[in-house]
Amino acid sequence: MSTPTRRQFLRKTLHAGLSCLVAPAAAPAVVRAGALGTQETPSANDRVGTGHIGVGGMGSGHLGGYIGRGRFRAVAVCDVDSTARYNAATRVGPECGAHIEYRELLDRKDVDAVVIAVPDHWHALIAVHACQAGKDVYCEKPLSLTINQGKAMVKAARDHGRVFQTGSQQRSSSEFRKACELVRSGRIGKLKEIWVNVWGPSQPCYLPEEPVPPGMDWDRWIGPAPWRPYNSQLHPARWRSFRDFSGGTMTDWGAHHLDIAQWAMGTDGSGPVEIRPPSPDRPNRVTYRYATGALVHCGEVGVNGVRFDGTAGRITVNRGFFRAEPDEIGREPLGPADVRLYESENHHADWQKCIETRERPIADVEIGHRSVTVCHLGNIAYWLDRTLKWDPEREAFVSDDEANRWLTRPMRPPYRL
Repeated sequence: MSTPTRRQFLRKTLHAGLSCLVAPAAAPAVVRAGALGTQETPSANDRVGTGHIGVGGMGSGHLGGYIGRGRFRAVAVCDVDSTARYNAATRVGPECGAHIEYRELLDRKDVDAVVIAVPDHWHALIAVHACQAGKDVYCEKPLSLTINQGKAMVKAARDHGRVFQTGSQQRSSSEFRKACELVRSGRIGKLKEIWVNVWGPSQPCYLPEEPVPPGMDWDRWIGPAPWRPYNSQLHPARWRSFRDFSGGTMTDWGAHHLDIAQWAMGTDGSGPVEIRPPSPDRPNRVTYRYATGALVHCGEVGVNGVRFDGTAGRITVNRGFFRAEPDEIGREPLGPADVRLYESENHHADWQKCIETRERPIADVEIGHRSVTVCHLGNIAYWLDRTLKWDPEREAFVSDDEANRWLTRPMRPPYRL
């Protein structure tokens, strides 16, 4: 079974969702027809202006959903790489604002909501400042670099009444929703084990210095992370391998697949109580134990995405793939007494709808925080190489000062939350 890449999945999602119009400029004393709006295109005053912070890679894909017709329109972009910034502004059109400093974008009165697609170590600062500036937020996963950063993001969103969508797009995919509804409805009996095919943590960074490319503000790219010289392995793509900037594949893909495990268990506001590191008899595998007794095995476990094992059957799910064993588990429709979960067919459209209704979206900031917390806990167990006890209500390790020091990391001055 060929698994689509994140970029392919995003492209499919964007094509299915809402897209947006860049309004034409009005010359002095002349009001153009486009500014008045039509049945298909709302007037400029009725549109929601979006600012896009980080417009290379995934950010470029996100931006594509806001150029076209619709209520939401891209009005500004921001990136520390001048090439990405120029290309994005050119795609939007001559009225697009282009910024190197995200605070300038947040100060714009025509920006109502922001899409954040920068490296992980920048997520918390930008998202918190966006909430404080009164902007609604769509932030790429994994939501945070540390557990305490995620808590700060939740607090900022709640304190300022923001609609905050985490980019965990699998929640807006029907096969994952179906799998979780069936598990929650008891179709596989009592849930015993979940197997999540996700690789390991990030590593320390010891890369040699290379010349900074023209047009790259490297100091701004590093931002709150410890200073490192430029190396082409860090920008634009491989920064996820290094601990200063990311939690590795554990947080990158774990924020997708462990998120689905949390959804299926009904633990969106909670988490595991014990985390066991790899051992000689189960190398490259972290195991989580939940209060219900269910075990989640995460690592190179040889399954296609996520597999749920129960006392009466099994369900395996991945992007574009669903299998139930026995078959009738998946064929029989849900009944009136079965669990029905939040239904979203498009992640961006769901966020946009919630901006208008002021409801919480399918991957609300608290959900994104709790899911990536599971990933962070696995990484800490890897790094400390011992079993950890976790209190999901207090969001702290139990009687373990050494482990609790990993809940946060110092930020390079002058950056601070």
